[in-house]
Amino acid sequence: MLKYTLKKKCGHARLGEVRTDHSTIPTPVFMPVGTQATVKTCTAEEVAETGSKILLANTYHLYLRPGHDLVKRAGGLHSFMNWQGSILTDSGGFQVFSLDSLRKISDEGVLFRSHLDGSKHMFTPEKVMEIEMALGSDIAMCFDECAPYPSDHDYVAKAMERTYDWAKRCKAVHHHEYQNLFGIIQGGAFEDLRKISAEQITSLGFCGYGIGGLSVGEPKDKMYEMLEVLDPLMPEDKPRYLMGVGSPDCLVEGVKRGVDMFDCVLPTRIARNGTVFVREGKLVLRNATYAEDHHVIEEGCGCYACRHGYTRGYIRHLLKAGEVLGIRLTTFHNLFFLQKLMADIRLSLLEDRFDDFYKDFFARYRF
Repeated sequence: MLKYTLKKKCGHARLGEVRTDHSTIPTPVFMPVGTQATVKTCTAEEVAETGSKILLANTYHLYLRPGHDLVKRAGGLHSFMNWQGSILTDSGGFQVFSLDSLRKISDEGVLFRSHLDGSKHMFTPEKVMEIEMALGSDIAMCFDECAPYPSDHDYVAKAMERTYDWAKRCKAVHHHEYQNLFGIIQGGAFEDLRKISAEQITSLGFCGYGIGGLSVGEPKDKMYEMLEVLDPLMPEDKPRYLMGVGSPDCLVEGVKRGVDMFDCVLPTRIARNGTVFVREGKLVLRNATYAEDHHVIEEGCGCYACRHGYTRGYIRHLLKAGEVLGIRLTTFHNLFFLQKLMADIRLSLLEDRFDDFYKDFFARYRF
């Protein structure tokens, strides 16, 4: 079962450790997203080599293809995808609600049409728990309603109450020998609703808590404001997971406001477009300016691409030629960059110099 240890704090920033049956995860941590039981273009071993101890897989997509029963017969997600570390499965709620015209929400659940073939399906809290237990992840997320931004106060309040009701239903039926259930706090960009949701969800006694409904289009300052509202309202002895956030600046700002866990498709998505993270911000390697740039992506970087001397000019050529190696190299770099960033953050917390790290990071980083 999951065990979280808070080792020390620097201001509101937290240094800790999450233990599951599959791995020990130092926190704060960034989790790569393996939507369909794979981090795009990477083998499980390659993901592990970037320093990743835990990754995320998507309940909605795996339910539709190949099917949770098939994954269960394969021995669960760990065996199916040959991943030795920990796995968190989201509930599929965000994907279902993103279908918009293809779904209908009620207190019972969400009726939706598959984006693959148009077939009808129903997600209820009970059904989602059935799927996640079959997948066998280390951490499962409750089914919640993620209100879009912007939404009015009444709409967000109704979604928040439905999320609370669904959380109770999830907890009532969830049973698994090593899977740990996290509740999700909603409330949009409204301080009063965030406070109510935090009280509701934490009262149910989950193994950890997701912060949902942020990074959905609201200004970053509003997201940071909501994190500051929630920080004193969440249990200190349970991990805190900010869902769907993965840009370097947001990771640093999230840690400053007490977040332990993050995930996002951003590093792999922008890698497929030829964009890479560096200490000063981002480089778009498809740009003509890099055609004759014979430097590695970032000097001193320990990722596979930089360590073995693959240059910006060569990677640009691969990307322009449509060669898969190009997006593999940019993906390796971006995942390694974020894992190194989190490791540097943890070291600064351990050495009581996070404030200096924060100032130094933003002195050079350009959005």
